[in-house]
Amino acid sequence: MTDAEAKELKIKEKQEVASPAEQTRPGPVFTPDVDIFETDQLITLLADMPGVTPENVTIDLRDNVLTLTGEVDFAEKPNEDKLIIEYEVGQYYRQFTLSEVVNQEKIDAKLADGVLRLTLPKVAKAAPRKITVTSS
Repeated sequence: MTDAEAKELKIKEKQEVASPAEQTRPGPVFTPDVDIFETDQLITLLADMPGVTPENVTIDLRDNVLTLTGEVDFAEKPNEDKLIIEYEVGQYYRQFTLSEVVNQEKIDAKLADGVLRLTLPKVAKAAPRKITVTSS
């Protein structure tokens, strides 16, 4: 691949989940693309969920499994007629298994510009310390 080809903007289409869990609502279910970054103190997860509002996002944590779901619907106004619809609507669904290094009580979530940002702080490591022995 040449440098010019490597620097081209490549568009990745929405991908529908191959075998989602049984759904009770009709419509496609998409897997949001994610980026995950890690430092010594925290893990940051960015999930692309365009069209989803904070009211339509659910983040569930059970048995060390973090589940992200979101729903996006048409953005048409009441007096508008659909002429061309290329934007697919449906649900987003993705699950992650968390390890014991994540402090589950302090997970934070923010949604802005179609990107869900989860901040997963790590548990504080036990710091080595010297224990003083006293006589009884």
